[in-house]
Amino acid sequence: MQLARIRTPDGIVTGEHRDGIVHTDHGTHRLADGDIELLAPCAPSACYCVGRNFAATLEQMDYERPERPDFFIKPPVSVLPPGREIRYPSFTEEFTYAGELAAVIDDSCTDLAPEEVSDAVRGYTILNDLDALDQDGRTARKAFDGSAPLGPWLETDLDPRGIDMKTEINGEVRQEANTDRMLFGPHDVISFLSERFTFQPGDVISFGSPANPGLIEPGDDIEITYEGVGTLRNSVVD
Repeated sequence: MQLARIRTPDGIVTGEHRDGIVHTDHGTHRLADGDIELLAPCAPSACYCVGRNFAATLEQMDYERPERPDFFIKPPVSVLPPGREIRYPSFTEEFTYAGELAAVIDDSCTDLAPEEVSDAVRGYTILNDLDALDQDGRTARKAFDGSAPLGPWLETDLDPRGIDMKTEINGEVRQEANTDRMLFGPHDVISFLSERFTFQPGDVISFGSPANPGLIEPGDDIEITYEGVGTLRNSVVD
């Protein structure tokens, strides 16, 4: 089931998405209608993002293989809805994309064993880990307003193993991979992070980007597709 979070004239509601229509307790809403806005599928207290999680990325960037998941945190203001314009930051000249699968936590939890993770996850979505590459330090590079486009909805019936993905810039494929190529699988990542943090409902955990994260410029259209989830679309503006 796909759960979509939308803004209507009467407020923000969540419902089941089918073929461009969101079915809620208060009726149906067409995403194409001008008074309906598709929002990020959750409002997290934090986005926990894993880096260096694909072997091809390590080879491309000449990184050493990490012994445990390598992570950083993006704040709530980093979340950007699907379809919303990405504003090119004034403080960088090297702005990059990275298409990532992400899990959304269902309820407050901590200290999860890998076999407990499935029950703790509400569903999966897509995150674009935007990066101001020429800034010093991960926080300065990655933790700013709108640096985590998220969506388009939440897929609740998904096995994250063996999923194909691709990222397209202006229709040209720039990234292609499969989640089986992750060094640390989703359940292991979530278990590892839960030893350090108490997750809150709606928190996001993303699992790293395949090789070929690259530069983007104003005017670029970005489409990130994960099999079984959907496509996250955003455009870059000056």
